[in-house]
Amino acid sequence: MKLRISADLHYSLEAPTDALVQLEVAATSQQAVLSERFNAGETTYLSRISSEDAIGTRVWLSCSESLVVRYESEIEITRPAPDLSRLSAEPVHRLPHEAVRYLMASRYCPSDEFQSFVAAEFAHSQGGACIAEMAEWIGSRFTYWPGASGPQTTALDTFVQRRGICRDFAHVLVSLARAKAIPARMVSCYAPDVDPQDFHAVAEVWLDGGWHLVDPTGMAKPEETAVIGVGRDAADIAFLTTYGWATLQNQQVAVERA
Repeated sequence: MKLRISADLHYSLEAPTDALVQLEVAATSQQAVLSERFNAGETTYLSRISSEDAIGTRVWLSCSESLVVRYESEIEITRPAPDLSRLSAEPVHRLPHEAVRYLMASRYCPSDEFQSFVAAEFAHSQGGACIAEMAEWIGSRFTYWPGASGPQTTALDTFVQRRGICRDFAHVLVSLARAKAIPARMVSCYAPDVDPQDFHAVAEVWLDGGWHLVDPTGMAKPEETAVIGVGRDAADIAFLTTYGWATLQNQQVAVERA
């Protein structure tokens, strides 16, 4: 599957500000970047650093009056869409280093708070079948509602309110999976059927010795998802982090099948 992607950011700044931008598609074994252009306009500093787990890159920018970024790329995705129900979970004592940290509770995913609920609701199910059931449970009981959550909203808040956006749905699934002793992490991404189109967030779980994408909103299929970066929760995958006051002027994302 080939995708054409564009993202435009325009923020005004009150003073010279440093910004960390994470919106370039990662080059991995399952997705190739065929062409790419990153234009940050007028900056006093620009450099790239590796993102979490060495998946993708972050860009440091120093800007004075405004932050204006234009990103364009064409990518090819070769990721298969596995049947989750056929994938098994590994015993925790056999998990590799790269998966263990994603068993732990984090800022937006207090998975320890969900252990009693998971034990009662999903005790009958294991491995990938359990993850699929969790994703279906979230999708059928939660309402996708832009504006229902904010920067401080945790998975526990969303669980109570039963509404939110993609990051909220993913936070809940990550928390439920970790409470079931299945490593799970957050993924920032692009996908063509996201509505309204924007930066998207899904979950990724460790099953059968590898990571597998799962979107509880149902809007992104693994074989059509372009991964940007991964992390413990939304704090690690933010498309923009500024160290100074920034005011949104315009932001647009477009993703289409090539």
